[in-house]
Amino acid sequence: MASSLSVLIAGGTGLVGRELTDQLESAGHIVHTLTRSADIAATESRTYVWHPGVMPLNLDELGTFDAIINLAGSSISKMPWTTKRRAAILHSRLASTNTITEAIAASSRPPLVLLNGSAVGFYGNRGEETLTEVSSHGAGFLPDVVVAWEAAAKAAPKGVRVVLLRTGLVLSSTGGALGPLRLLTKVGIAGPLAGGKAWRPWISLRDEVRAIIHLLTSDVWGPVNLVGPQPETSGTVMHVLAERLKRPFWLPAPGFAITALLGQAGRELLLSSQRIQPTVLLADGFTFLDATVGSAIDATLPSAKAPK
Repeated sequence: MASSLSVLIAGGTGLVGRELTDQLESAGHIVHTLTRSADIAATESRTYVWHPGVMPLNLDELGTFDAIINLAGSSISKMPWTTKRRAAILHSRLASTNTITEAIAASSRPPLVLLNGSAVGFYGNRGEETLTEVSSHGAGFLPDVVVAWEAAAKAAPKGVRVVLLRTGLVLSSTGGALGPLRLLTKVGIAGPLAGGKAWRPWISLRDEVRAIIHLLTSDVWGPVNLVGPQPETSGTVMHVLAERLKRPFWLPAPGFAITALLGQAGRELLLSSQRIQPTVLLADGFTFLDATVGSAIDATLPSAKAPK
């Protein structure tokens, strides 16, 4: 693959997509973006409107791409998960992925690699079990969504290296999973969720983006866990955040209350336990800048310092 890459990103206007675009362009690569917003496409260069699941995508009309990165998908953090919301979560992922794999199959100049979004939701609630890329999928709504999502990506034509980006909680100063946790902490109601013993697979935004860029030119294919190298419990994550923001850590949220308030979304997003290792990334020589959740939180809160 050439040292300067031409990369097409679907979902490039989101949290990870924006940072990924900035880092790729800073490294001298050419980034093109797919968006559903005509307003964004009209104001940003190399940005094109697409209609996944409604209209086919013609890659030959857009250009020649070394790689496609698909990060598109409706947010799972909007709760509760009504029947309509669950349908949107699944459909948005399948529509975008199917549209891309069909476009690759029809292209006269297909990319060499497809990095497709995925999630640690694949594993479901697994307690204390250590999970790697070869672990089986779990049971529940999110595992079912991810299994179908990954199957759609694997339908890419033979000869295209497909990487499945099983991403954990992305910690960022501008959004992502840390936003609502930081708000709870600032108002003084941080505390363990259902005892705080559930394992949380986290990764800093900068390592998430660095890992994706690493995988662009790697020989790795198949599922890759994009999580930090040191798993932590939800109690530890909240306790570290409370320390950094100099706020109390005391008010627990019982599991039954979370389930009563948020239903299935609360059980699968906030109460499930996933002790996940980034086995493939580490074996491929990737080095994390943020090897601990404390380092990741410090990177998102520049003014905060770890207690002496």
